[in-house]
Amino acid sequence: MYDELFDIFGIRIECNDLITEALTHPSCTNDDGAVYLKNYERLEFLGDAVLKLVVSSILYNKFPEMGEGKLSKIRSFLVSDELLAKLSFELGINKFLILSKSEEKCGGRKRVSNNACAFEALLGAFYLSGKLEEINVFLDRVLEKEIPLIIDNLGRYNAKERLQEFTQSKDRMLPVYNVVNVSGPPHKPCFKVEVVYEGKIIGRGEGKTKKEAQQNAAFEACKNLGLAD
Repeated sequence: MYDELFDIFGIRIECNDLITEALTHPSCTNDDGAVYLKNYERLEFLGDAVLKLVVSSILYNKFPEMGEGKLSKIRSFLVSDELLAKLSFELGINKFLILSKSEEKCGGRKRVSNNACAFEALLGAFYLSGKLEEINVFLDRVLEKEIPLIIDNLGRYNAKERLQEFTQSKDRMLPVYNVVNVSGPPHKPCFKVEVVYEGKIIGRGEGKTKKEAQQNAAFEACKNLGLAD
């Protein structure tokens, strides 16, 4: 039933019901009683912890000379919803999502949060089936090209934090991010964001998510303020 999905992960288990649960969006189940347990929410909770553990182990072993602070920053981007959704799209996991008609109609199969949650839920399902070693192999493989990209662009990924540290050191004020435009279809939006400090626009950015647009706006602001590497 899920042979193609198992091939994507390089992991096979006998319990198809567990995989179905990991792929089922909450819109397909009721909120009352135990029925809600049949969607991905509980498995996503477990898979989130599994993901962080395995990614931490991968980074710890790959970079024996790297400090805790930098390791933590890199990990935060590797386990982000944006990256998990990107992997889901690239690997074709999103086509297996089980959605209600209304969620499907409003672009739920392309929604970042849906794909990230299902990705983590699948890791939870595999973990419960005793496949931790196989999960390690899978994540090491799919993150191999992502890790150097994050390291090479850490200044951009870390721009919001750097900008906030700068503004707080000046007058304890926080930069304000305003969404000024959203274009494109619901399943593939493009957000435009301005970041404002002391009443002035100091950076602009675009992205597929608000978070990505904010990050790009913050990076432009850092460059304008002479804070970027």
